[in-house]
Amino acid sequence: MGLDRAASIADLRLRAKRRIPRFAFDLVDGGAENERNMHRNVAAFEEVELTPRYMVDVSTIDTRATVLGQTFDVPFGMAPIGMLNAFWPGADLTLARLCKAQNMPYAASSASSTTLERLAEAADGNGWFQLYVSSDADVTEGLIARAEAAGYTTLMVTADVPAAGKRDRDIRNQLAVPFRFTPEVILQCALNPRWALTSLQHGTPNVANYADLLKSATSYAEVQKTLITPGFDWEDLKRLRARWKGRLLVKGILHPQDAGTCAELGCDGIIVSNHGGRQVAFGPPTIEALPAIAKAVAGRMTIILDSGIRRGADVLRAKALGADFTMTGRALAYGVGAGGAAGAQRAFDILQLELIRALGQIGVASFEAVEASQLSTEVTRQFRANV
Repeated sequence: MGLDRAASIADLRLRAKRRIPRFAFDLVDGGAENERNMHRNVAAFEEVELTPRYMVDVSTIDTRATVLGQTFDVPFGMAPIGMLNAFWPGADLTLARLCKAQNMPYAASSASSTTLERLAEAADGNGWFQLYVSSDADVTEGLIARAEAAGYTTLMVTADVPAAGKRDRDIRNQLAVPFRFTPEVILQCALNPRWALTSLQHGTPNVANYADLLKSATSYAEVQKTLITPGFDWEDLKRLRARWKGRLLVKGILHPQDAGTCAELGCDGIIVSNHGGRQVAFGPPTIEALPAIAKAVAGRMTIILDSGIRRGADVLRAKALGADFTMTGRALAYGVGAGGAAGAQRAFDILQLELIRALGQIGVASFEAVEASQLSTEVTRQFRANV
């Protein structure tokens, strides 16, 4: 299937799966344990109905959204994904450049395969930096200082990694960073020559922002112990809020009381997220967690949702249930895997077209005018009952 025949993000995923070695594809495509949470993220969106309204002038559709003082051309951005260059070589910079070209935010991961400085340059004013708080305070401070110097004005503090997620696919693939070229890995690379040759041109992917740490570590497990902080608590967040002078978001919020505490500490916003189902298999889908959170903090802070968005209509579902903005990671990553920069553009075009058509069908001419009244009566009743 050519890119021009890809009608959906699901089509791009299938094309990417055929072009990428299994161990590298699973690194992004996989979730925690039996992947129940990952699949429920997607399925739960489909359960949210929007009622079409007609005889409304929708000849001009406005998809712009203003968030954190900046107006973007679409109400979604690129969520952070670590080690994405292992999925497709050069993916980090490809997506950062796409976000700049389409005027949407790009969230650079602490665990990216490209340095935060290069990604800031590529995103050129549209970059946000996702921070994993380290158990080593010097590592955390070093990343924050580098983010400031690189020009990032929005810091995304990740709260949902008190322990490393158990990803069964990675265990079965015996995934290690840097990659170990076992006979099985070599065979998979041979069966995917375009990926292999492109990877040779770009070099072995690694966690670029921790280059010095990786040199001194004896294993990636040792690096993970440094990057993950089981003891990260509200007092630590309070100190981070005081330290960071720009806008601060907390990523990984699923409980309304946690959202309320973030607001009380002066955070500018939260990201309702379950890490794309990559941390736990037993948590709630983000779209189901959203209404209670919106009820608790709407109007006090910005609410962004990620995890599970695969259709343009999903962005509207999130808005109707209380989100101000959305992020998607896998949807755009599948595009890169399906066809490099052209594939990334195709993924964006699919989401944008679906978004425009969905707005037209529900009879709303602008994204920011979408509200709870667009939800079907039955869905509204069910979600209010849950709240």
